[in-house]
Amino acid sequence: MDRAALADFLRRRREALQPEDLGLPTGARRRTRGLRREEVASLAVMSTDYYTRLEQQRGPQPSEQMLASLARALRLTADERDYLYRTAGHNAPTMLSASPHVAPALLRVLDRLDDTPALVLTDLGETLVQNRMAAALFGDASGYTGLSRSAIYRWFTDPAERSVYPEGDRDRQSRAQVANLRAAYGLRGPRSRAGELVRALERTSEEFAGLWARHEVAQRFEDHKTLVHPELGPIELDCQALFTEDQSQTLLVLTAPPRTEGYEKLRLLAVLGLDRFAGTES
Repeated sequence: MDRAALADFLRRRREALQPEDLGLPTGARRRTRGLRREEVASLAVMSTDYYTRLEQQRGPQPSEQMLASLARALRLTADERDYLYRTAGHNAPTMLSASPHVAPALLRVLDRLDDTPALVLTDLGETLVQNRMAAALFGDASGYTGLSRSAIYRWFTDPAERSVYPEGDRDRQSRAQVANLRAAYGLRGPRSRAGELVRALERTSEEFAGLWARHEVAQRFEDHKTLVHPELGPIELDCQALFTEDQSQTLLVLTAPPRTEGYEKLRLLAVLGLDRFAGTES
């Protein structure tokens, strides 16, 4: 771990970003060039004290998960992310390691979306980042670990995952989930995380095993969705998908035309926020 290089790199990347680049309020008086340390810490979901110690060459070696959060918060390119990992004493993630690094181009779009649900997914259905509206609609995905980070895995192992879709649309969604995983499996290979998901699901879900045997391959999302909210009921939404060049990540944006019932329900969703999920916790 090169503490001096890591500290200098973090400081310079922080100073190179402006609050408006990330959808943050500028404020009337800012003495700090670029972002404040507490802003970076908040974006990376870590304490300000921990981040400050890294910039002051006093912090412990960050974990790979912490570095991934920093790379996302600082909007690093793939090359900058790899440099961050190496200066912190870790190997840079490989293309097939399902790194949680989010493509900066997708983050720049997501940063400007606050009034409609939007999230970035990997080709394995793992939510890398979501805005507050997406969390209010789908639930906060940040707490999932292991195979459960994949919405494809949860779809076939957790019945609650299906409640967001109308009952009549669930068979189609099952086929779409498997077809998306088949596309990722073809790209990554049987020894990848995609292969691990396939083997685990074949053991635990007869439905998955039957659909997997069909060899349906696709990497797309329905242009129009009906999603079910416990308080608001069915919400009809248009779905736009923006893929990275290598097809490994997707920005999903869910909108509704103005003056429609779906549009009004999204406005109510912004008010409800995450309250519905707080009521389900034990």
